[in-house]
Amino acid sequence: MTIRLPGAGGALRTYEPRTEPLAVTPGTPFTSRTVFSAAHVVADPFADVSPDSPAAVDWDATLAFRRHLWSHGLGVAEAMDTAQRGMGLDWAGAAELVRRSAAEAKSVGGRIACGAGTDQITSGSLAEVRAAYEAQLAVVEESGAQAILMASRALAAAASGPEDYLEVYGHLLRQSAEPVVLHWLGPMFDPALDGYWGSADLDAATDTFLEVIAAHPDKVDGIKVSLLDPQREIDIRRRLPKGVRCYTGDDFNYPELIAGDEQGFSHALLGIFDPLGPLAAEAVRVLDTGDVQGFRDLLDPTVGLSRHLFQTPTRFYKTGVVFLAWLAGHQSHFTMVGGLQSARSLPHFATAYELADGLGLFPDPKLAEERMKTLLSVYGVNQ
Repeated sequence: MTIRLPGAGGALRTYEPRTEPLAVTPGTPFTSRTVFSAAHVVADPFADVSPDSPAAVDWDATLAFRRHLWSHGLGVAEAMDTAQRGMGLDWAGAAELVRRSAAEAKSVGGRIACGAGTDQITSGSLAEVRAAYEAQLAVVEESGAQAILMASRALAAAASGPEDYLEVYGHLLRQSAEPVVLHWLGPMFDPALDGYWGSADLDAATDTFLEVIAAHPDKVDGIKVSLLDPQREIDIRRRLPKGVRCYTGDDFNYPELIAGDEQGFSHALLGIFDPLGPLAAEAVRVLDTGDVQGFRDLLDPTVGLSRHLFQTPTRFYKTGVVFLAWLAGHQSHFTMVGGLQSARSLPHFATAYELADGLGLFPDPKLAEERMKTLLSVYGVNQ
C-alpha cells in the first residue's frame, strides 16, 4: 500500500499508509467534562443545485453521522458554523436540521444543543435583530434542544456600541426558557464579526461579554470562546460566575485548555471533534479516570491535523472536516452544500489525508487510500 501525494511545491512524494486504524470503541458519556462535537451536514450529491441555491441535504447520512458521535458518548452541537450556517446552509435548512436532529437525539438518548442566530436577515435595526433571534430561539426551544446563542453578523452591523449588545442579549436571556450557551466567534472564523461586543479592543469586548453574563448568571449555562487565544480564554474562564461553564472553541489549543490547571478547566464544543470524535472520546474517558498525562498523550498528537484544517482562511476548515468524513466512510461522496469542496487545494487535502492516516482516524485505511487516489486522479495525478 503506497500512494503518491503532491507537496506544496508540486512535486510528488511516496507515502505508505497505515494498515490498521486506532483501536477505539463506543462508550458512555463522560463524567469529568461536558463535550460537544460541532457536526457537519452531508450534502445531497444528486441534487441539481447551484452554489447559491438553498442547500440540498442528505438527511439519512446527516443523521447517521450524529448517531456515530452519540455512540461514542459525545454531545452534538447542531446547526453551528461547522454545518455551514451562513456559508451554504440558510435558516430554513438550519431550522429543519434542528428539528430533525433534536428528534433523533430524543429517540436515541443523545445530548444536543442547537445554534440560534439571525441569519434569516442580512441586516436590520436592533429591533429586527432581536426579532430574528427570538424566532430562531423559539424553534430551538420547541425542539427540546438546549440553545446556543450564536454571534450575529446583523447585530455586529447594527450595534453602535457595547450598550446595544447588553440590551439585545439581556432581552434574549430574560425570556429564554432554559439556560443557554453564549458563543463568541472571533473574526478569524467570520470576518463580519470583527469588533463584536462593541469594540475591536479585545479587553473592552471581554468586559462587555462578562457584563452580559454577570447580569444573568442563572440564564447562562456556559460560554463558548472561539478566539484561538488560550490565555484570553483562561482569563475569561477565571472571571466567570460560579456555575457558568467555559466551553473551549479553540481548535489550536484544546488539549491544554480541557486538561486545565489548578484553578479550573474548560469543557469543549469543537469543530475538530467532528473528525476526531472517537479518538477525542477515548481521550476524555482517560481523563475521567484522573489520568491527565494519558489524556494528553492521546490528544496532543491531533493538534497538528487540527491546525492544518483550521489554517487561514480559517472559515474554510469545514472543507477539510467533510473531506475526512468522506475518507473515513461516513458519507459516500465529497460534495458540500454551496460547492465548498472547492475551497481548499489539492496539497492541503494531501497533507490532511497523511496527518489523519498517521493518527489512525480511518476505520478502513484501504478505503481511505482508494478514495484519496480517486481524488488525486481527478486532479491528474496517476498512481
